[in-house]
Amino acid sequence: MAEEERTQVEILEENNLIDMTKYITYVSAPQAGGIATFAGTTRDTFEGKSVVELRYEAYVPMAIRCMKSMCSSARSSWNLHSIAVAHRLGSVPVGETSVFIAVSSVHRADALDACKFLIDELKATVPIWKKEVYANGEVWKENSEFAERRLELGKDGICSGRKVEVKAGDRKTCCGSKVKVDEEAMADQSTNRN
Repeated sequence: MAEEERTQVEILEENNLIDMTKYITYVSAPQAGGIATFAGTTRDTFEGKSVVELRYEAYVPMAIRCMKSMCSSARSSWNLHSIAVAHRLGSVPVGETSVFIAVSSVHRADALDACKFLIDELKATVPIWKKEVYANGEVWKENSEFAERRLELGKDGICSGRKVEVKAGDRKTCCGSKVKVDEEAMADQSTNRN
């Protein structure tokens, strides 16, 4: 079976729940000795604030392209049989799953390492935006992985293992997404991290 046929990537529109069994079944195979999964769920608090729900928006065509690209990157690093990645859009109440990843391989180490890579890469590069809705307000949140990737892209010109020439004001590509390099923002974030 071709690599494309062993990779399932989906963005689920609002009100569609993630069927984890569907994705585990998809990656299951007699030759797979290990299946690793990750389910990202909405927790009830963040920094002392009571969370009601998360709301996700995405630029779906680019998100799908980025998700497929990160799956290809995972295949180039680990010996994988099948990959399934799903992300919900819209409202995700407390306790429900917003993102699910399932990876199968002959040996568990490849599946476990690839699964961690995939969730970290999704958070860092895929154009999916999250709003946290609290009992007393709401705020759009930037994933820390995205901010770190933006700093990496500006600092040494490496993004997802690919070397790119970077200078302030440039727009460079990371997983198919254009990223504008802003030295002031990078300096501010670098200062705030220390």
